[in-house]
Amino acid sequence: MPNKFIVALIILVTTFHVSAQRIISPTDSFVVEGKIVKSLVLAIADLGTYPEVVIKDQVIHNHKGEIKDTLIDLKGVLLKTILAPVEYVYEKPKELNEFYFVFTASDGYRVVFSWNEIYNTEAGNQFYILTTIDGKAIKDSDQRIVFISTADLSTGRRFIKGLQKIEVKKVE
Repeated sequence: MPNKFIVALIILVTTFHVSAQRIISPTDSFVVEGKIVKSLVLAIADLGTYPEVVIKDQVIHNHKGEIKDTLIDLKGVLLKTILAPVEYVYEKPKELNEFYFVFTASDGYRVVFSWNEIYNTEAGNQFYILTTIDGKAIKDSDQRIVFISTADLSTGRRFIKGLQKIEVKKVE
């Protein structure tokens, strides 16, 4: 017969683990702000004004390589297309090497990208804000607004649900 203390401990740990999972509030818009001339606010409806790209189905892996989700029937807008009108504040072009972007979700989850990663690598051509998931418009999804990097090996590390803000910063 198991020790009552061990059984109680297992129940306590299991209960804590379930209650400690993130609650991600869906977002209907996000802001791009920081070291730029003018902040940009984009609502879900605004995403419809950009050209959409069909994206192949994505298997979301966690840091251990375990499958966490599979996203099918996807469409999205290339991040570079969304950022195209943004004017960065700098004196010399080489300063762009010092810029980085902090993507923040509604639950506080954050992911960092460098300017060069977005604009100067093939990976930057695989960064999307999703407009359709499982064949449904993002406005009808409980995961809105969603950012994904389709080039990543562990896709879940930079899969951002409830995108709220992109801060443009500069190494000081």
